[in-house]
Amino acid sequence: MIKITVATVTWNAAAVLQRTLDSVAEQDYPHVQHVVVDGRSADNTLTMLRQYQERESTEGVERHEIMVLSEPDKGLYDAMNKAIAMAEGDYILFLNAGDKFHEPDTLSKIADKCSKLNAQCSMLPAVIYGDTDIVDDEGHFLRKRHLRPPQELTWKSFKHGMLVCHQAFFARTDIAKRTPYNLKYRFSADYDWCIRVMKEGSALSLPMANADIIVADYLDGGMTVKNHRSSLMERLRVMAAHYGWLTATGMHIGFIFRALKRRIKS
Repeated sequence: MIKITVATVTWNAAAVLQRTLDSVAEQDYPHVQHVVVDGRSADNTLTMLRQYQERESTEGVERHEIMVLSEPDKGLYDAMNKAIAMAEGDYILFLNAGDKFHEPDTLSKIADKCSKLNAQCSMLPAVIYGDTDIVDDEGHFLRKRHLRPPQELTWKSFKHGMLVCHQAFFARTDIAKRTPYNLKYRFSADYDWCIRVMKEGSALSLPMANADIIVADYLDGGMTVKNHRSSLMERLRVMAAHYGWLTATGMHIGFIFRALKRRIKS
């Protein structure tokens, strides 16, 4: 059976963490490892994590494996690298505090897709991916992402931007362990990481598969939104590193014009 590692990174996340823990707990797929890496929170986060572990191990039914690590880190992407090192599943997905799975059977659908592809091709895809809805602090639907996952995905697809949200990108764990997050990036290491995972999958002649489902409800206003200008400049450097400066500059001019058009319409 396919085992899936769900990784959650936290730091003083008590205000939004519960819905994420509940979402993982309610998944009907049994072969799940939930890795939570906390940056030594000073709020109620650790108490919530202890209660989560106790509740999920004492109710007398088959539960998911839960691993919690709390220690100082060098930032978000350093914590994500720690989660990758702890991952034991065939695939890893990052579902951060405040985000949740779209449905209780989301991971069952992902595992079923993997199993069918493995039976057809005798290999597990490098990446399984899906769509994402953006929600508010109450978990209410706000909108679809303006970047949507293509039916056929390659590493070159991301020259058009991050077409697949990080929270809907299931990477093979063996590939993830060989391609940790690059800590020189503060805001866009996830964009770089996804490209490098796909490049590695392509080098191994592994397919990538659209699960054709909404995977996650993504909390509006993440780190890249709050640091939009710095994130945009860093994303330009990431894109140039993979696709060249000419392509990166041209694409970013297009991004700016489209953003202005959306702002005018709204």
